[in-house]
Amino acid sequence: MVFSRGRKQKNWRRIIASVLLVSLFVVLASVFLIRREYNQNLRPVSASQKNVIFTVQKGASVQEVGASLKEAGLIRSSWAFEWYFRTNNLREYLKAGTYNLRPNLSVSEIADVITQGRVATDLVTIIPGLRLDQVRSTLIDKYGFSAASVDAALDPSNYNDHPALVDKPKNASLEGYLYPESFQKTAETNPQTIIRSSLDQMQKYLTPELRAGIVRQGLTVHQGVILASVIEQEVSDGADKKTVAQVFLKRLKEGRLLQSDATASYGAVLSGEANRLNREELLMYDSKYNTYLHKGLTPTPISNVSISSLEAVSNPSKTDYLYFVSGDDGKTYFSRTLAEHEALTKEHCTQLCQ
Repeated sequence: MVFSRGRKQKNWRRIIASVLLVSLFVVLASVFLIRREYNQNLRPVSASQKNVIFTVQKGASVQEVGASLKEAGLIRSSWAFEWYFRTNNLREYLKAGTYNLRPNLSVSEIADVITQGRVATDLVTIIPGLRLDQVRSTLIDKYGFSAASVDAALDPSNYNDHPALVDKPKNASLEGYLYPESFQKTAETNPQTIIRSSLDQMQKYLTPELRAGIVRQGLTVHQGVILASVIEQEVSDGADKKTVAQVFLKRLKEGRLLQSDATASYGAVLSGEANRLNREELLMYDSKYNTYLHKGLTPTPISNVSISSLEAVSNPSKTDYLYFVSGDDGKTYFSRTLAEHEALTKEHCTQLCQ
């Protein structure tokens, strides 16, 4: 009996050893296949040298950029692109801008371009979320237009007949109406051409359907642009924008303060006081734009807007939140009560909320 038991134990050891060896082989084979697939997906899509204009939006995540590059036919796999950025610690170096990319570039070559900010030099790019004064500075400092020509181009009276401005108050500036996009630049291009092209893009997105959606929320189209500009400054994710729009619309309907940090900052920036204020002082800075102090929308938009922000106002989420906070991890956390909001802020916003 002892001999038989010993044989059984040896057999079990052999079986366990065999299972472990097979499992190890499967794991190693899987790692090899995944690694081979990963390396294959880092290769260029094709030998084509055709230039593709590609824009990395301000605040875009590596995941969002990877999905857009895949959709544009510039990379083979979005997951391989994300993995490359993660394993090479490049996520913090992604730079907004418009780039000339080609299908014959590998993922590593594309990563070099968009992390080093090698933007296309034959394009003028208006980045999302810029204030009008920032657009002015960009045209002068980055693209070499004269201050006089830019100031003349930003005079709204030049575009009284433009359909994108039909809802803008007569004496208001172009704040909020210059759509962020890239425009071809030649030696003959002047700033007014760029501004008119930007307004053309704005009109393209201000469709009758989108305008009607804004009106359904109880806003005029101009008010919709104002709210979209606030949302543009608060969050970058498209899904979050729709829920943030719901929060702001609910607060407007209930007569509550919007309490948007971006509006407090805008007023302080306009007065030149922003740099000397800490966050607490900034939120209490008394300007007509500060929605911590004044109910309703700001008097004007506070930046340009992207289509995702306009669509968020036109078609907000079907939720019933009253609060949100942007966490240190880049996620937006929503809540229905002040107690929930304060708990989420304490848990997720230890740096940004200082």
